[in-house]
Amino acid sequence: MKFINRTSPVTAIIMISLLHTTKTTTTASSAMEAQSCGASSASLQVPPPLDPVDPLIFSKGQSYSMKEWTKLRSNISTSTGQSSSEAAASSSSSSSMPILGCCSTKPIGHMPQMTTEESLEVLSDAKKGWDNGKGTWPQMTLKQRIQAIQKFVTHLEQTSRDKIIDTLMYEIGKNYKDAASEFDRTISFIHETINDIQSKDDFNNAFQKVSSSNVMIRRNAFGIVLSLGPYNYPLNETYATIIPALLMGNIVILKIPQVGGLAHLLTFQAFAEALPPNTIHFISGSGRKTLPPLMESGDIDGLAFIGGTGAADKLIGQHPRPHRLKLFLQLEAKNMAIVMKDMVKKDGSSSSSSYSTEAMLDEIITGSLSYNGQRCTALKIIFVPRGYGKTIAEGLAKRVDVLPKGMPWELHGDDKKKYSSITPLPNEKRVSYMKELLGDALVKGATLANMNGGSIMDDHVCDASSTDSVSDISSSTLMVPAVLYNIDPTMKLYHEEQFGPIVPVVEYDSIDEVIQYGLQGEYGQQVAIFTNDANEDLVTIVDTFSTVYGKININGQCGRSPDSVPFSARRSSGLGVMSIEDALREFSVPTVVSYKHEGSAAMMANLKERSHFMSDL
Repeated sequence: MKFINRTSPVTAIIMISLLHTTKTTTTASSAMEAQSCGASSASLQVPPPLDPVDPLIFSKGQSYSMKEWTKLRSNISTSTGQSSSEAAASSSSSSSMPILGCCSTKPIGHMPQMTTEESLEVLSDAKKGWDNGKGTWPQMTLKQRIQAIQKFVTHLEQTSRDKIIDTLMYEIGKNYKDAASEFDRTISFIHETINDIQSKDDFNNAFQKVSSSNVMIRRNAFGIVLSLGPYNYPLNETYATIIPALLMGNIVILKIPQVGGLAHLLTFQAFAEALPPNTIHFISGSGRKTLPPLMESGDIDGLAFIGGTGAADKLIGQHPRPHRLKLFLQLEAKNMAIVMKDMVKKDGSSSSSSYSTEAMLDEIITGSLSYNGQRCTALKIIFVPRGYGKTIAEGLAKRVDVLPKGMPWELHGDDKKKYSSITPLPNEKRVSYMKELLGDALVKGATLANMNGGSIMDDHVCDASSTDSVSDISSSTLMVPAVLYNIDPTMKLYHEEQFGPIVPVVEYDSIDEVIQYGLQGEYGQQVAIFTNDANEDLVTIVDTFSTVYGKININGQCGRSPDSVPFSARRSSGLGVMSIEDALREFSVPTVVSYKHEGSAAMMANLKERSHFMSDL
């Protein structure tokens, strides 16, 4: 099962059927313009899956498309010297799980379900790559690592952009505009990260006089980083951790998510051609089978985890020496919007420059339902003054009514230029949880502001004769967002993170109630406050929440962007800081080289010229 690619390979002992589409995005977009549920489905085809690829394609090397792999296979030999055909005969195949995605009854790809043994093989290769810090990648110069990542980015942009965008649409229901934005923002993040390295003192090699010493301070790697990315932003969120980790010289093991993982399969070739062997590694399948042995080994030096608190705590607890495990965690959130009294009780004194109630409602609905509310930064509970819950909820419901709803590739409006804002949830499990939360709230006295809120748009399951068309939709997961008011603390929606298209509205009597919700809650990511009045209530909220939340938004929704601004959290919402600059710090440790004797200056200059660690950028 272990093969060495003739180019620079990556580790991935996994078997995956790559999502394949023969259309370019331009062609797909043209076809999508004419596609709607009531229109002919013949113009848009579900991308046909390739047959499951055997594990030989993924070993110490990269996954190529079947066509490219056929050309390369004869040039690949095993680490034991076997021919590929001999090894193929003796290797055992992993099982694979078909991936239907959000919109098809036919698999659009297969995700390998690796065993514990295969997971440990990946760890073994990662340890070879690190080699106690003496491995090829950690011993390369910072300039060489930058050049390698730049080569990776160029390859990804030139060969995989359109395929990855299509994959994000088909698998997790992200509309074309958002899927394209995720890819482009990821590429931009990498470029800006490299620019930051090249411009900041943390990474230069200049000696500075500090007291009686001459010191050079440069950040460097600390070991093997296990990264677990999310399904909702599988490319952007994951790459915001693994690229800084790689640039700093760490070895990375990436656990591909079961949902939203197909996009990663399209990056393998770019990684293989850019990075040396055993630098980045891939694991897929059940986390319960593949991850405990890695953590229990004690060989994982850093954990980059984006997901739920329960899973994070369990993984950390499995490490035999958790005190030496460097952690970066982005976890759950229950971000609230606070509508202050002046936004609903107008006294006629507002000026043309005031923030309007209509603008506020637009911002709240966008903050609540962008990508169906499947964002950690989404607004998940809306607090409004007593007596205005119904009014605000109805204003939000009207905006829900006009949001374009449909497949990720569908275009709406007379000019066919606006993509669906509300798209199918990635699987029926998410729909079931939304129904559970809605049912609990309604039974306990909540009121729906939009009568069709929470309903499933079965009429969007088109009926066409072509068995290969996108009309081969599985049980619909296209849910109309639900806006509810009369929400109270007895309901699950008041406490739990819905992570989906539900907008709960809560009434408050005094601002103290809102503050107590923040102080007593589990989470501490962000809060959004809507007001035109810098009164004592606003001052109290800001000052109090400055020690509770990582970001306080005034008259704007919660969000991570821009990437140059620290994205932090408190409590059970996260540990560590994400930004272009901070990510590099999270995945590195400062190393100091120091000398006192001034007569050593010439020798130190000679050392700098010869040392990889101390070399110029």
